[in-house]
Formats: sequence, structure tokens, C-alpha cells
Amino acid sequence: MPNSEHVKLEAYLKERGQKVTKARKAVLRAFMELEGHVTADSLFAAAKKIDPGIGQATVFRTVKLLAEAGLAREACQDEGARTYEHAFRHSHHDHLRCERCGTIVEFYDKTIESAQEVVFKQYGFVAIGHKMELTGLCADCARRGI
Repeated sequence: MPNSEHVKLEAYLKERGQKVTKARKAVLRAFMELEGHVTADSLFAAAKKIDPGIGQATVFRTVKLLAEAGLAREACQDEGARTYEHAFRHSHHDHLRCERCGTIVEFYDKTIESAQEVVFKQYGFVAIGHKMELTGLCADCARRGI
């Protein structure tokens, strides 16, 4: 029986007159099995285990489609590569990323959220959403002077 992620993807594709292909199912399955922040390259490797004939371009296009459908969202940059994380049935959060070792910490801070609302109002914007990534050195890297 299809899970709700599959149902959401099927509905999104149907609205746009597109089909749920074997490759798209493989990418969704691979994405849902992976945890944390996923690069398109790591998603390609995981999807290839499910569907050995899948192409890299198909995976890249499909992960963008998953984001458009609300199943994935762009997260942090990982050594220049865009990463994605689960968006469907996952709560909003922001990110801290260590510039040296790449450690990513997910957090939610009510004060930051409130400040963003003030900024939206101050500049006459209607809030639709936001992504925040704060960068610095994690405690280990700072302690080691790396």
C-alpha cells in the first residue's frame, strides 16, 4: 500500500499531467530511506541501488520535483553542494553549520522566528517562508583551533 509521501507525489504529478514513473518512485523511495541532509549525488547512489538503470539527470530533476511537491526542501550547502532534507511531516527548523568539519545542527529558536516576522513587516513583505543557515565553528573545531 502506498505511503502518504507516494500519495502526495502522485497527486502533485497528476495535477500537472505528469506520470509516476518507475524512476521517480525509486528516487522517492531512496530519499525517504535516507536521513539527514542529502546531496543529489548521494541520492543518485541510493536510487541506483533500487533501480540500476536510473540516470543521474533523472535523479537531479526528480529531487527538484520532490521539492516543488513539498516532500523535500533545500537545506544547507555541503562543500558547495546543495543538500535536501525531508519536508513532508517534518517541522520547520534552521541550521548551524561548521565551516571546518561540516557538522550541521538543526535548531528552532522562537526569538529568531519573531525577529524575522518584524523584518517582514518592516519591509512590507508577506511571509511565505524562509531558510536560515548560520555558519561558524563548532565547539570541537574552535577548541582545537582548526
